[in-house]
Amino acid sequence: MNTQNNSEQDVHEAVDVIIVGAGFGGLGMGTRLAREGEKSFVILERATEVGGTWRDNDYPGAACDVPSHLYSYSFRLNPEWSRTFAPQAEILGYLSDVAREEGLLPHIHFGAELIEARWDVELTRWVVLTPKGVFTATNLVTAVGHLSEPKLPQIPGMETFTGDMFHSAQWNRDVDLAGKRVGVVGSGATAIQVVPEVAKEASELVVFQRSAPYVTPRPDRAYTDAEKGMYRRLPETMEEVRSEMFWANEDRYAQRRGTPSLVNPAAKVAIDHLHKQIQDPALVAKLTPDYTFGCKRVLKSNDYYPTFNADHVTLDVGGVESIANGIVRSHGGESHELDVLIFCTGFEATDLPIAYRVFGNSGRSLSEQWANGMQAFATMAVTGFPNMWILNGPNTGLGHNSAVYIAESQIEYIDAALKYMDTNQLAVLEIDGAAEEKFMDRVERLAEGTVWLEGGCKSWYVDARNGRLTTLWPDPAYSFRQENGVFDPAPFELARRHTDAAALSEVR
Repeated sequence: MNTQNNSEQDVHEAVDVIIVGAGFGGLGMGTRLAREGEKSFVILERATEVGGTWRDNDYPGAACDVPSHLYSYSFRLNPEWSRTFAPQAEILGYLSDVAREEGLLPHIHFGAELIEARWDVELTRWVVLTPKGVFTATNLVTAVGHLSEPKLPQIPGMETFTGDMFHSAQWNRDVDLAGKRVGVVGSGATAIQVVPEVAKEASELVVFQRSAPYVTPRPDRAYTDAEKGMYRRLPETMEEVRSEMFWANEDRYAQRRGTPSLVNPAAKVAIDHLHKQIQDPALVAKLTPDYTFGCKRVLKSNDYYPTFNADHVTLDVGGVESIANGIVRSHGGESHELDVLIFCTGFEATDLPIAYRVFGNSGRSLSEQWANGMQAFATMAVTGFPNMWILNGPNTGLGHNSAVYIAESQIEYIDAALKYMDTNQLAVLEIDGAAEEKFMDRVERLAEGTVWLEGGCKSWYVDARNGRLTTLWPDPAYSFRQENGVFDPAPFELARRHTDAAALSEVR
């Protein structure tokens, strides 16, 4: 790697572990290493503060749809959550507290976006180029997640739009929406939070919906001072609350198997919620999903549907066809003259941008390896990429429970792998290719028959390149921890024996 391309031409001292990303996964991994105090590490963060998706997604109405006491670290229980579902600023504050109180700030390099990471075969180390210098480490842990790179649709004439235009994850606070004609593209998890807030300011609001989501009631409320006081005095009560929330969510997984006796009652809750809040039959028809419940992410909101009852709010179900200056035309033939266009169109979830910047032991990029879809053994290890561990990567998403639970399971696994390397004085640990394929075969079998594949919808859960469920774990969350939370050295040792045998053959 040519370090002269680096703006500061600075080669940092080698460390044991490089962590990429300072969101839930990266800070969790850093906390584990910091508490154990056995390994040197750095956290490379491209932004100027921690928080990941909870830093970037600060749009009006941003909040979590997983209960706060569950959407937090098990080792950092928080008695101060204000509500059942915490708003964005509160979650960001929680992560900032973790970084400061766990002593992670001295380890974090801000403005250090990963430009390129290469495995150096001779040094048996990862060499990472960033604007803040070159970093090297024995192990590389990527913790960038699925929701880090905003995705914009390719719409003919998009570049001609004369008004203000931005993605929800890059909210432009310089744009005053008061009295403006605003269009929101999308009707997913972000849109249902954005739309009610934008409607309060805009003189006209058009929501461009390609497919209607299932929306269920949001059982949100503020925690009382008495409750928070109890949580402070008796932390075990928070653990009980977490456990109740976790298993209540796990019960919902069975609906994703597509069993009518389970799916139909769940769908009825959402449809009844729609009919209770919308009386106009034509509008009800537009907002009624035409696919199986759970095929796409099931959303929670009490104010999304009522927004469409307002006279200045229009629901366009055609999806955007083209843009010409300030005119946005839908596939349904409608034209809308708008001042602001906001894209709530999700993220690059199946084709991770970081994969184009990471190169393994053959010089091949991870994106090339994943040209037909991403995959990893135990969701963390990729053959050809020694000593690299992926947090929140392939098959780690959940459609029914907390992603933090998954991240903690992975952290446990990675920590055990690092300890195994130390105990056995191993410089390199790489997964066997056959073991990776066998794991993926099992994942595919688990995915068969689920609503995500057979529910009649298109979603970011499924990679269009191969039709496989590459983002979600197709089983209950507790089974993820059972299967992927305990490190097993056998498939890694098999790869090492194959490598040793190949090297011996070359010598002969």
